[in-house]
Amino acid sequence: MNQLAALPPIRWMMRHPRVAAWIILSLGMVILLVIEANDVGLLATQWLALIVATILVAGACVWIISWEDKDEPAEEEASKPS
Repeated sequence: MNQLAALPPIRWMMRHPRVAAWIILSLGMVILLVIEANDVGLLATQWLALIVATILVAGACVWIISWEDKDEPAEEEASKPS
């Protein structure tokens, strides 16, 4: 596992977990969008708008999920005996 953590992309992902999650989720969602809407006959500007909207939705998802991260330290401090 230490060898894997020594790779530069993995180190970057460990330092920036939310941005990395946004990138990975965006890629997955855009790939699914392209696969599912391939035969619809969209114009280039419509593709661009859909891809931008998909990336923004992925960012919003990661941001909402990160709300849980902010609650954890407060819960740990409250559960410690005085």
